[in-house]
Amino acid sequence: MLTHPLLPKLKILNLSGMAQSLDPRAHNAQEQSLSPLEFLALLLDDEIERREQSRLRRRIQEAGLEEGKTLARFDFAAAPQAPKALLSDLALCRFVARAENIVFAGPSGTGKSHLAQALAYEAIKQGYKALYRPMHQILGALHAARADGTFARLRARLLRADVLVLDDFGLLPLTPQNAEDLYEIIRERYEQRSILMTSNRAPEEWAEVFGNPLLASAALDRLTHHVHVLRLTGASYRQRHKRSGKNAEANA
Repeated sequence: MLTHPLLPKLKILNLSGMAQSLDPRAHNAQEQSLSPLEFLALLLDDEIERREQSRLRRRIQEAGLEEGKTLARFDFAAAPQAPKALLSDLALCRFVARAENIVFAGPSGTGKSHLAQALAYEAIKQGYKALYRPMHQILGALHAARADGTFARLRARLLRADVLVLDDFGLLPLTPQNAEDLYEIIRERYEQRSILMTSNRAPEEWAEVFGNPLLASAALDRLTHHVHVLRLTGASYRQRHKRSGKNAEANA
């Protein structure tokens, strides 16, 4: 088929979704004897879908989520201890509307970060704003922001996200300033916005990470008031995949 005469006009109007599907849609319209309105409706659906996908990709990128960290891409066979039914329920994102928190606790490699990002991804799909960062990166950024005058802007971004994913709590020790900054994030978001936190430490060990018993008590009381705790156990999810890959190569 020759290029449709509407194509240059669609490009001028930046209707790339319609432009990409114009020729095949025009061909289908002729084959199926579609009316002009039916043909236009299909083109508009294509444009709306393209814009929605573009918006989703942008919000995922802004959130800092890693590619492929979705529930659909999580290998539950490699991590049978992961509570699939509960995760499917959490993926409905009612916890976001209720400003509830989620804690993933367990040894390294059991899928905590993947699952936390997967729930953030589901929240973004439903129109919520999410932000994912390793804990030490956020606290380090807050420390640096005090020096360059961007502290208020960064703090506002952390508080504004509907879902804030703090990865690897307790992996590195907290300085007194780190502990205070983390407490303020938890305090400000309490019953207002959701926090998803991952940790290699059991929640019972978290108080010692703060180094300040009073601050730890106040922070953890708020964090765990409305919380879903998912304890992941077993062999490393990553190492199992690594071994599976080597076995596949050996058998190839």
